[in-house]
Amino acid sequence: MNTPATAVDRQFATETLEGAVIRFCGDSGDGMQLTGGEFTTTSAVFGNDVSTFPDFPAEIRAPAGTLPGVSGFQVNFASTDIFTPGDKVDVLVAMNPAGLKTNVADLKGGGILIVNEDAFNNNNLKKAGYTSNPLEDGSLDEYKLYKIPISRLCDESLAETGMGSKAIGRAKNMYTLGIVYWLFDRSLEPTIQHLTNLFAKRKNQPEMAEMNIKALKAGYYMGETAEMFQNRYVVPKAKLAPGQYRQISGNEATALGLIAGARLAKTDLTYAGYPITPASDILHFLSAYKNYHVKTLQMEDEIAAICATIGAAYTGDIAVTASSGPGIALKGEGIGLAVMTELPVVIVNVQRGGPSTGLPTKTEQADLLQAVYGRNGECPVIVIAAKGPGDCFDAAVEAVRLAVKYMTPVMLLTDGYIANGAEPWLLPHVADLEPIAVKYATEFNAHADDHDGEGNNVYWPYLRNENLARPWAIPGTANLEHRIGGLEKAENTGNVSYDPANHQRMINLRQQKVEKSAQDIPPTEIFGADSGDVLIIGWGGTYGAIHAATERLLAREHKVGTIHLRHINPLPPDLGAIIKRFKTIVVPELNKGQLIRLIREHYLVDAKGINKVQGKPFLVAELVAEVESLLPRK
Repeated sequence: MNTPATAVDRQFATETLEGAVIRFCGDSGDGMQLTGGEFTTTSAVFGNDVSTFPDFPAEIRAPAGTLPGVSGFQVNFASTDIFTPGDKVDVLVAMNPAGLKTNVADLKGGGILIVNEDAFNNNNLKKAGYTSNPLEDGSLDEYKLYKIPISRLCDESLAETGMGSKAIGRAKNMYTLGIVYWLFDRSLEPTIQHLTNLFAKRKNQPEMAEMNIKALKAGYYMGETAEMFQNRYVVPKAKLAPGQYRQISGNEATALGLIAGARLAKTDLTYAGYPITPASDILHFLSAYKNYHVKTLQMEDEIAAICATIGAAYTGDIAVTASSGPGIALKGEGIGLAVMTELPVVIVNVQRGGPSTGLPTKTEQADLLQAVYGRNGECPVIVIAAKGPGDCFDAAVEAVRLAVKYMTPVMLLTDGYIANGAEPWLLPHVADLEPIAVKYATEFNAHADDHDGEGNNVYWPYLRNENLARPWAIPGTANLEHRIGGLEKAENTGNVSYDPANHQRMINLRQQKVEKSAQDIPPTEIFGADSGDVLIIGWGGTYGAIHAATERLLAREHKVGTIHLRHINPLPPDLGAIIKRFKTIVVPELNKGQLIRLIREHYLVDAKGINKVQGKPFLVAELVAEVESLLPRK
């Protein structure tokens, strides 16, 4: 945290900061996700720029007090533009020894460490692998340590509510949040309103709202009255672009983008999916928008989900399914059917750590080659990627637009970091959104005079327009009956064909159609140097870390430029020319090197990879160090 001049606020010194990074951590049952989410919402309402990183275990309920059961939520809030949840943490709130042990290494030297002293008993210390109490053995002396008996103080503050000890124990996260609200001069009102609304929806539970609000206030007033803290901190509002903002997560932005795409196409949206972490929330969000012509189907498995999606596309809906890597693998044959039938299907892949079940709640970018190549046969699809939570809206609209225009499946890649993270989102003006042209076939096409040899007109479903897209004929339309299925189609007529030359032509046409979509890719934007020593090429959720790292490198007067790809298959037409203007090409990825293979294959350049597969996003500092190691010595 920055430390400028101070002013006196009562008996406390108040420091004004550009920004701060706070991490709440504790047991899975301690409510850290809710606590961090509420701090984020309050900071966003205040007007800060925010970026979050929720981190929680895959187990539904790991043993209490153990290292695998630790849940955390990190929020970076600032008065300036920020692009990541932050590298090192300024304030760590640890609710138990396991939370402390797994997170304290990320706390800055001299940073604030707030711990629930009551949880540091012999049993919990043993579960966390401590041989001595770190609150007493001097191992935390480099930090500003505040030992607070949060459990006991929360119990005392709620003793007169008449609620049971179990319910009161669950309110300690609100007591803790109140302390941090006081420390950073945050308003209690957004959280009070949320708690009131949350429990109002639950039958006979207004007393639960009252209890949690009382715990929140008690924690706040403890910070004010206890002679414990010497300083309070103020982070002013950010100077965001004019407009109306809301806090949004990547999965929610994806859902809203899909709805917007369907509305822009003046067509119903059908979503068929099977629950899987971290994609499930897309189904949850969409299910609440039936009044916007949204139909949601929770299917019995991933195969059923992709098949239902294909059926919806066949009937003329904007058809979408979503999953993560394991589910995308199961959908592979179905995606091939969508390619063969040439129907506009959108497949969202919210990537997570793999292989197999892997790390369900951790982030990774290891499904790129699966998206581009991961089906049997020559089976091309358009592949695009979102770069952040808010960008998921635009990327989802783009996926719908491309699928309809080229009558082909489009895969949209996000990841767990984007999906669960949140940021302020500038609401778009609906009038500024470009309509999506949808034209269903309603009559015989250009070959209407062709017939079946008996004088009957025959509809040709695989004639193509200028985009190589076939007509979209809705079942039940008079005189447009046609054959559809997974067997190879005869060119134009769509009849089953085993002719070798026809198969070659159809393979080529389906590939050319995907390649032709490159005409819709806008000129590539370069951040930083237009030419020079290093060009950093990124994609997906690494955007924030790469952008922030590039800012630091430019501040050190390095000739570095950055481009971040949305379109991956096909790649931007101008990418090759940009690559030639730089001496070294660097590709950071949260995998073992997948985009870099495409870059090397297409442009025959010896690109350098920066690769990380730890279930965690890049730190800005590690990217800066890696790129500087590749720069020429001055």
